[in-house]
Amino acid sequence: MLDVKTARELFHYNRAVLDRYRRSLERLPWRAVVRNRETGHLSMKDTFVHILNVHDGWLNYVVPGRIHELNDPGRFADSMKSWRDIRAYESRVWSGVDRLLARLTPSQLRQKVKAPWMPGEYVLSDALLQTSFEQAHHLGELIAMLWQMDRRPPDMTWIELRNASRRSRPSRS
Repeated sequence: MLDVKTARELFHYNRAVLDRYRRSLERLPWRAVVRNRETGHLSMKDTFVHILNVHDGWLNYVVPGRIHELNDPGRFADSMKSWRDIRAYESRVWSGVDRLLARLTPSQLRQKVKAPWMPGEYVLSDALLQTSFEQAHHLGELIAMLWQMDRRPPDMTWIELRNASRRSRPSRS
């Protein structure tokens, strides 16, 4: 099970990596980003948006008990026609995740959560790990698509990003 400090560090990393990928994809022509590449979510745009959907669905809908709002059409790749749309959605997703992490307690990490699509019993700590591992899985798809285009994917080294983050954040006393 995660502890609060590790959960926050992990999601700071997740966000930094996803930000690097968005900035890398934004440098490509839009038609290249939306092209069907026969992957799980077909295009780079749809794969990127799916990663956001995973964080959003679990952490902004399932955890706070808003499952009845989960099918909001503004959350899905079909409704996003530009990087401006995607950045706006990304901002909403991370705002909710930031709120969750800011008030996170050890007892909340052990709190049971239930997603309608996921059988079994699990707790918030599991949901945080699920979203992190799913992001890693789909980043692998983006990496493959970028290499197929002879584009180097962004670096995503945990230690490098974690150390850079520590240097840029004010110390807590």
